[in-house]
Parts: sequence; structure tokens; C-alpha cells
Amino acid sequence: MIIMNSLEYIKEDIQNIAEAILSVLNIDVTIVDENLIRIAGTGRYLRKIGERLDGYSAFKKSLEEQISIIIDDPHASNICKECDHKTYCKEHAEVCCPITLDGYSYGVIGLIAFTESQKEIIRENRDGLLNFLGKMADLISNKLKAQINTEELELEKKKLETLIDSMDRAIVSVETNGKIDKYNSKFKEIFNLNDSEVEGKSVVKVLSFINEPLNKDFKRYKSGMFFYRKDGYEIKGIYNINKISVKDKLKGYVIDFIDKREAIKNYNRINKDYKIVLDNIIGESNIIKAIKNESYIASKSSSTVLITGESGTGKELFARAIHNHSDRADNPFIAVNCAAIPDNLLESELFGYEEGAFTGAKKGGKLGKFELAHKGTIFLDEIGDMSLHLQAKLLRVLQERELDKIGGKSNISIDVRIISATNKDLEDMVSKGIFREDLYYRLNVIPIHLPSLKERREDIPLLIDYTIKEYSNKLGKNVDHVDKDVLKVMMDYRWPGNIRELQNIIEYSINMSSSSVITLDSIPQKIKSTNINELIDDNREIRTLEDLEKQEIIRALNKFKNFKKDKELVAKALGISRATLYRKLEKYNIVSK
Repeated sequence: MIIMNSLEYIKEDIQNIAEAILSVLNIDVTIVDENLIRIAGTGRYLRKIGERLDGYSAFKKSLEEQISIIIDDPHASNICKECDHKTYCKEHAEVCCPITLDGYSYGVIGLIAFTESQKEIIRENRDGLLNFLGKMADLISNKLKAQINTEELELEKKKLETLIDSMDRAIVSVETNGKIDKYNSKFKEIFNLNDSEVEGKSVVKVLSFINEPLNKDFKRYKSGMFFYRKDGYEIKGIYNINKISVKDKLKGYVIDFIDKREAIKNYNRINKDYKIVLDNIIGESNIIKAIKNESYIASKSSSTVLITGESGTGKELFARAIHNHSDRADNPFIAVNCAAIPDNLLESELFGYEEGAFTGAKKGGKLGKFELAHKGTIFLDEIGDMSLHLQAKLLRVLQERELDKIGGKSNISIDVRIISATNKDLEDMVSKGIFREDLYYRLNVIPIHLPSLKERREDIPLLIDYTIKEYSNKLGKNVDHVDKDVLKVMMDYRWPGNIRELQNIIEYSINMSSSSVITLDSIPQKIKSTNINELIDDNREIRTLEDLEKQEIIRALNKFKNFKKDKELVAKALGISRATLYRKLEKYNIVSK
């Protein structure tokens, strides 16, 4: 019950009732609310509307005790003897009845006699007048109840309208014949419509992709894919149709629409990777600090980025961080592993297709990853595995900023930032004719080379600590560090699988550990065996001369990094000229300050 509602809300109706009673009985009427404020009246009470009855009175007693009262002899009535207005009261008789609703007193309706003839009417018709006044009180309470119900319905309606309008999903309700009844602002937004194009229209006329059954309703339809085009504006997504039934009788439908691009954008927003920034990436070595700086600078550009490095060095992690530092951060980040999708499917995955493009093509066609990434970033991992045919199509996207869908009649303009990655030597692939040279230069505008874990060994303790915390929580184990012997083994290990291998080994060791410390007994045998073999076994893996040369250059750079003439000292220590040193820095993609 909404107590705040009072007779004030229906005072116009109450005044009409008061005047109707006067015309029937020829006795003045006055009505007060729960605060004893006069809200209606006739005769001499008309000018007193708005005034409050103070002190003790028959009206107050009737209101508080919820009883009907009749006074036909004021001199003999105990109520009149206690009344605060008895000394100047001009009333000859009165009848009053409480106006109640659901056990609450909302006011009192009263008949007042100011003449002997009116007094006689009350005296001679006591029971009839009490019954009549009770019915008038019921009439007023019913009107009040109707008003309360109307306000409650209006409030609920307003809540629902606000709720629906604030939803990040397009919604429309229709009658059984498809005529649009209600819709939210998101509906107009995603379909690029105005009110005049929607109100009172048939949904199948506004949205042609919703097919109208012969019987003029949507009984056979539950959900489907949609493609919508209007004046060059295009959108694809999913729609769902839900019935509105009252007492098992169909009254209409609610249809909601999901924009695929918006769905992916929202997924990225709540996905943990959405929050990855460069500061989140573990590493304090000079080489990682330099790469973070390069990546931050790259994020402020719209040029393509090519991230190279061995498998497991975190190429996608850096790609996401670059996206999240860019002005595209609020738009989709779409990752595609070019090596994981068969070449005959990769084309449709990347560029999409139109309905009927080939046998088995989905109704409504398919949005490609480039379309889904519109205004955002697409990350093409393992770009070196892309066929020459698709390389040509990708080059066109880069050059023309538009894509050609399979079966499409016209090209689609897109705005997508491309970040690609590979663990292959693309220059060597170009020289062998298996990777397009023009595409390589288009992709390699901003090159970023990620070091292997053995090139940044000083970061290993940090990575171990972070990974232990992550997997201890995940596995519900109380493990918090490794002992010094394990740390030494891990520092000396060659890490062919890089950070991905480190994560694998930590997860295994936490599972095997029976205490809060990872000991040598808990780590995989292969690490211990590899370290021992590298010390005593002549059959250990032989490293290439280029690998050894690269390591020695990095060692020398770190040794003389704080010297003023560091490059000159590095070249002298290595026994090469400065020109040769710079050629080798470029050859191995070694970042040096």
C-alpha cells in the first residue's frame, strides 16, 4: 500500500460527491483527510476548504477509532461536551463516517445540520443516513484505490520503460499481427531508424529479414541470424522472438536483437585480457623495458605492427597491450591464429561471405573477422602460415582499406588496425618466394622483436613468483615460493618453450608439491636431467654459432650499458668494428639504448 497517496489526489471527485449529496439530502457536507484538513465542502464549508480541524472533535474520534458517529442532540452528547469548539459551535446535528481502505483511515465524510429542519431529517433517518454515508465513504475509498492502482501501474510502467531503454540490447514488442507496439532507443540506434519509421508500422516491413508467416503471426519463429542494410549502412547479428501470453492466450511478441560487433566489444570489455596493459606484463630487464617503451609508442600509431619472437614469448600479450593503450581500446580486439584454421576455411573466417556464395553457405551470410574488428584491432598470429592466395587478399585490405567478401557484389570499407605475429623468418621466406615481399613491407612498418626467456634470465625469478601465485590460487594449493636449488636449476635451464614452458613447469610442480615450497623433488625430471647433461654430457644439444654470437653481443651490451662510449667498448670486446656491430644488432633485432 502506498500511504503517501491521500484523498488530496482525488479531491475533485470528492467535491463532486459532496455536492451530489447536498442536492439529494439538502444537508451540508464536509470531508476531511487523514490530517483533518478539509478537502471538500458545501455551503458555509466551501470557503473553509484547506483549513485544518484542530483539537478534539467527532471527526477526529471517527478517524482514529474508525467508527461512524451520529449526534442528534449536541447538549446530551458526551463527544460534544469534550469538543474544543463547543462554545462557538453552530451545528444542530451531524453524522460522520470514516473513509477506510485496507485497514487505514484516509479521512472522514460528514453531514452537518445548521437548522432545525435539517436536524429533524437526521433524527428521523438515523439508520438510513448512516448506511447512505457508509456507501458514500466506500465510493470515495474505491475511487482512491483505483487512483492508487493507476499510480502503481504508471510507476511500474515507467520503471519497465526506463529499464528497457537502459538495456544495451535492441528490443521491440509487437502485436500478434506484427504491428510494432513498444521499442527502446537501442532498437532505433542499431537499425538507424527514427520514430516516424517505427511507430505503428509492421515489424516485417521495417525489418524485412523477419519473414511473415501466412497466418499473420510468428508462431513458427524463435530465433535466427539477420543481415540488415539501409542506405549503405549494414549490420549483422542474431534475433530472438519470445511470446507474450496472458492466461494461455497469445497477446504478442517481444523480439530482441544482438549486434555481433557489439557482442564482441562487450566480451572484450569483461574479459580479463581486456585489462592487459604494458605495466601488467612481467619483466624488469633492460631488454623488456625497451620493448615496453617501443610497444607504447607503437600503440599511439595506426600503422601495422609485426611482432616476432620464438613460440611462447608472449606475442599475443603484447598485441593486446598495444590495442589497450591505443585510441581503439573501447572497440573489438579480434585474434585469429592463421596456422590453426585450414586454408580453405581461413578465407571465409577472415573476409566473410554473402548468402548463397557457395553450397552450404549459411542463410544471411557470415561476418568475417575483419568486419567484426571494424574500428578496432585484428591480431593475425602465425602470419607466416598464410597461403599466397590469402596474402594477396590481405594486401588489398591493407592498401585499399576495404575487403572483398566471398560472393560479394561490392567491396566493404573497413577501419581496422592490423597487428601480426610470427616465429618464422619472414625475410628468408620472402627470399624463397613463399611470402610476398610487398605484404612483408606493409606488415613490418613497426617491427617489435620479443626476446627468448634465456635472453632475459634476470626476469625468471619475477615470472616464477607471479606464476606460482596464479596457479596456487587456481589449483587451491598453499605454495608460495621455490627453494634456492630449484631457482638455480631454473636460472640455468635453456627454456626452449619460453614463458609458456615455464608456466607448464610451475603448474606441474605445484601439483606435485606437498608443502608451501617447491623443491627439486617436485619439479619435472627433464629440467634436472637437461641441466646435468649440459654440464657433463658431450651429447648435449649443440647451439648454433649465430645463437652464441647473439648471446655474446647481448652480454657485452649489458656489461658496458652504463659507459659513455658503450658501443665502442662492446665492439672492441667482441673484436669487431662498430659498423659490423651495428649490422649484427640489426640482423638479430637486438634493441639497444
